[in-house]
Amino acid sequence: MTERSAVETERHENLRRGVYLLPNLLTTGGLFSGFYSIVATMNGDYLLAAWFVLIAAIFDGLDGKVARLTNTTSKFGVEYDSLSDLVAFGVAPGLMMYAWALKPFGKLGWLAAFLYVVCGALRLARFNVQIATVESKRFIGLPIPGAAWMSASLVIFFHHMGGTGTIKKVSVLLLIYVLAALMVSNVRYYAFKDPELFRRQPFGFLVLAIIFIIVIVAQPEIMIFALACIFVSSGPIGTILKRFRKPPASAESAPPSV
Repeated sequence: MTERSAVETERHENLRRGVYLLPNLLTTGGLFSGFYSIVATMNGDYLLAAWFVLIAAIFDGLDGKVARLTNTTSKFGVEYDSLSDLVAFGVAPGLMMYAWALKPFGKLGWLAAFLYVVCGALRLARFNVQIATVESKRFIGLPIPGAAWMSASLVIFFHHMGGTGTIKKVSVLLLIYVLAALMVSNVRYYAFKDPELFRRQPFGFLVLAIIFIIVIVAQPEIMIFALACIFVSSGPIGTILKRFRKPPASAESAPPSV
């Protein structure tokens, strides 16, 4: 039996034994939220579409953590999660942003929406390939849920500030191109997977966390948008600061002056 045949046989055996129910149900919840966001976009309800993208992000955060905590991770779950992410954080936000803000720009608009979707797909494919070789505390490139979070929070913030219907702003068009570029870039983003975050912390951290939650609940539309802006900009800012801190190669190799 060849190596390829052995791998295929192993996959069939794994599927025959079944799949883990709970994490895959959470992934299905994220997929449903993304699909319903598309339905809401087709009905012209962009605010509802944006909220369902954020609901999909909650499901996406839960399925992986539940799988790790219950030791139910599987290759099937990883692949299913990526397909769900492409719909919920790629196709759904891409269509939403096209119908809401990009359609008046004609070819530039739908090309921006398509570029967003294809860069999201490339970002997911690269992540799956590099998952065992990259640093777990950092993402290489903007995660596709982060790009979707930025897009959805912008729509929610717009409606909160009194906007209705659609919008035509060059800044939104440029934002979509920037998000697409960041997803396939080598800019590093913090992954919030550090085990130290879940261990004992000083009491003051708990107080700050409670205050932070209260502020978010008080003005969720504004805070969700502000947090999205901070996260998306944190990667490029961190990269620039890191380059400024790093001494030039010539300075490191030069002999000390007498």
